[in-house]
Amino acid sequence: MVKLNRIYTRTGDDGTTGLVDGSRVAKKDARLMAIGEVDEANCAIGVAIATLGSHPLTAELLTIQNDLFDLGADLATPGDQPGALRVVEAQVDRLEAAIDTATAQLQPLTSFILPGGNAGAAALHLARGVARRAERAAVAVVGLNPLALAYLNRLSDYLFVAARLCNDGGAADVLWRPGANR
Repeated sequence: MVKLNRIYTRTGDDGTTGLVDGSRVAKKDARLMAIGEVDEANCAIGVAIATLGSHPLTAELLTIQNDLFDLGADLATPGDQPGALRVVEAQVDRLEAAIDTATAQLQPLTSFILPGGNAGAAALHLARGVARRAERAAVAVVGLNPLALAYLNRLSDYLFVAARLCNDGGAADVLWRPGANR
């Protein structure tokens, strides 16, 4: 269990931060950029949860938030550390199952859709965009656990179908109209 008695340590005032193995890296390091993007994705999911309230998706989104903390720990642990917390295949599989379950409830896509609709769907679309940015940042991390990258890839897919579920199963999706504003 994590116990934080003090929030600030002053150890990062020099532009570095500590990793799980005790090493220090610059805050502009690719690993730290990816950790920050994953944290931002987690925050965006928190906004979506606050927007959705007691929606049936809330429990799955809370599970995903916990997974993203695991992913952050994975990113913060370079190398092959025994006992390191890593994203595992079961977490990726769980997201895939959730995507399949959601997709079965959706109307087929007939067009690309605009990120919007109701407030819950819009919040999930925003979280999807942030998750994609986190995935792009994670690609730059040397020695990344491939399952961490797979998880991020599936996460954006999950958030897309979850947004469609919030838009009345896709019936209230806002469709892209190519060239409509020429």
